[in-house]
Amino acid sequence: MATSQWSMKTLIKMKYIGQLAVFIYYAVWKPQKQWITLDTGILESPLTYCPEKREEAWRFISYMLVHAGVQHIVGNLFMQIVLGIPLEMVHKGLRVGLVYLAGVLAGSLASSIFDPLKSLVGASGGVYALMGGYFMNVIVNFREMIPAFGIVRLLVIILIVASDMGFALYRRFFVPANGSPVSFAAHIAGGFAGMSIGYTVFSCFDKTLLKDPRFWIAIAAYVACLLFAVFFNIFLSPAN
Repeated sequence: MATSQWSMKTLIKMKYIGQLAVFIYYAVWKPQKQWITLDTGILESPLTYCPEKREEAWRFISYMLVHAGVQHIVGNLFMQIVLGIPLEMVHKGLRVGLVYLAGVLAGSLASSIFDPLKSLVGASGGVYALMGGYFMNVIVNFREMIPAFGIVRLLVIILIVASDMGFALYRRFFVPANGSPVSFAAHIAGGFAGMSIGYTVFSCFDKTLLKDPRFWIAIAAYVACLLFAVFFNIFLSPAN
């Protein structure tokens, strides 16, 4: 048990280190006109999700390691630490990682459907999955909390989501033509993935997860959406 916990903590640390390492690589060693925004170099990265290179399936996951600037990576890492650590203190790191990766994959697949001609970088899908999971964690365990404390936690997460989504929508639809529009679909899909799978994962942490029918219902719904997204990308996507 101790070995598995140590391995999970190691993987979590590697996730943070990996994001920082990739950012530093493109910010310092790759030539950039303005390394604070990294507008050009990251679009050529083999890790970035690009609609014209969708056959390289790893990009649907690896895009979470690439960030578009200092404010992007600082914001994502900050939210991962603020949300991830409290969840990991109550629930097993493996379950938190499951929610995070579910949001990352849901984010890229949703972006490929609803914003099929846009590239995608950043860990926003995973971050929003943690937000959704954190929200459901508060809802499920609200009776065990001090009421005022639970309400404050809900209001804080709602405020964060509302402000970040507002900024993402602004950058997607009102950014200047020479700017870098952001795909907001990844944010929304990641949040829903976190809420659905997070509800199951974080509400039955004190018993065997695999015996809970809600877990399999959530997994079945997630897989169904996953298969639809794969079918869409192969046969129906405008990016074809």
